[in-house]
Amino acid sequence: MSRQAPGFLSGERGTYRKKWGRQLLPVALLFPNRYSLAVSNLGWQLVYDLLNEQPQVVAERFVSPAAGQPLRSLESGRPLRDFALVCYSLSFEGDSLELLRLLVAGGLPPAAADRDESYPLVLGGGVGVWLNPEPLAPATDLFVLGEAEVALPPVLAWLLAHDLQMPRHRLLSQVATVSSACYVPAHYQPHYAADGELLEISATAPAPARIRPPVLRDPAVAGYSRLLSPQAEFSNLFLVELGRGCSRACRFCAAGFIYRPPRLWSREAILAALEHCPPEIDRVGLLGMEMAAPETLAAISQAIMARGARLSFSSLRADALTPELLELLAASRVKTATLAPDGASQRLRQVINKGLAEDDILAAGDRLAALGIGTLKLYCMIGLPTEEDDDLAELVAMLRRLQKVLLVGGRQRGRLTKIRLSVSSFVPKPGTPFQYHPFAGVAPLQRRLRWLRRELAGEANIQLAAEPPEQAYFQAVLARGDRRLGQALLAMAATTGNWRQQLQAAGVDPARYAGGRRLSGEIFPWEIVDGGVKPGFLAAEYRRALAGQPGESCQVESCRRCGVCG
Repeated sequence: MSRQAPGFLSGERGTYRKKWGRQLLPVALLFPNRYSLAVSNLGWQLVYDLLNEQPQVVAERFVSPAAGQPLRSLESGRPLRDFALVCYSLSFEGDSLELLRLLVAGGLPPAAADRDESYPLVLGGGVGVWLNPEPLAPATDLFVLGEAEVALPPVLAWLLAHDLQMPRHRLLSQVATVSSACYVPAHYQPHYAADGELLEISATAPAPARIRPPVLRDPAVAGYSRLLSPQAEFSNLFLVELGRGCSRACRFCAAGFIYRPPRLWSREAILAALEHCPPEIDRVGLLGMEMAAPETLAAISQAIMARGARLSFSSLRADALTPELLELLAASRVKTATLAPDGASQRLRQVINKGLAEDDILAAGDRLAALGIGTLKLYCMIGLPTEEDDDLAELVAMLRRLQKVLLVGGRQRGRLTKIRLSVSSFVPKPGTPFQYHPFAGVAPLQRRLRWLRRELAGEANIQLAAEPPEQAYFQAVLARGDRRLGQALLAMAATTGNWRQQLQAAGVDPARYAGGRRLSGEIFPWEIVDGGVKPGFLAAEYRRALAGQPGESCQVESCRRCGVCG
């Protein structure tokens, strides 16, 4: 059943039914972000529900407190030290430092080696550490990697059946054997060459050479919102998951590789999830909508409209605007829509394997404007492999052509659709073909943003919003980091200040991680996680990208190229 966030819709904490007792396992769920974002995170809601469904477990949530406020659980106001387990879910690598600071704020030493049996056991999960757990390995007792529905239950069952006060090394040695999802960092030792290159990660205890995260197959009910609160980032919105992964094989996209093979949930599973939507909620958000088959989308559309609900979504695929989807968008009275060209030019879209032509984008913009869309957002990255100034010039030219298309239609309809260009800096992600490519650098990215702003400054009806390249640089350092970076993060957790200066004070050169082209034969720290994709496949795809050659989409039934499907 969908539940309201305890104590927040009524404004009283006392509405939470506390189950504390000696026979219960108290679990803290740590989310390194503010409440409004935390409660909207569907994965975090799923874990919260999985834990509290167990009669022997009481799980409470912790989020980043307001300045000057103590770290306390949302439900009962208890401190972090009151809990036997502290579980964190990291969605983005950029939250790593904030996560460590929450441990410190909760009275825990950030380093796992400094915590004995008197402290809670710290478990890590989420896509952020699934991609690369090593920067947080020094802080984490146990990683549970993979999709929570299949990765977490066997570990939780073991923890409930054993004495957590046993010596920490013995507990970790035993729990490590419970599931292929379990990764105990203390059981592995990295070895480096004199120049700092990683040579090997060897097991120091009986343990698998690599960790293979499990994935979910064919659920009876698709993932859906468990907690609904007006204080959430997306209030009055019921989220339903249509599947996981993506068959498009965009070379920059971590989700397209980490969630292989791509899976679309059955129509029955999706409709069963919609049945859990409370009657007072009138907005439904569909996750993974661009991959849904037309007949599935038609059935979902009918179900949503039958409820009198409206559709909400993050972005649309420009070449996949089916009649069924357009009908649902019209019925939902959507005022803002997002298209993601990702690459600035047609050439770059081929490099990244996006597979979108400019005509697709112009036609989609026109069709969406005809539905009454007031703002059309375009998402694009700068700093992609092989990017040149001419690519950005092509982006500006496309925006001007789109502007004219919208102007013609706007005059006929009596309303003009605005264009909002959202620009972020490309960050090379582990486990993708672009893991070999360096981050473009802050100064070149700032120069390109200045150029875009100048070119678009005089364009009526076109707005530009951009994330700071410095922020992307830190993400790139964390994304490609190892345990040496992790040790520096431990020291930074107790201090504040400029992150570059802090890393340099700890003897860590951020450019070593973010910059420099990596070699196809090099060992990466994140290779301790085995996602099933052959390293040779990723290197080959990277070479094809640099040559401007397209890649093939995932064909689960027949394809065996990447290695995931055997």
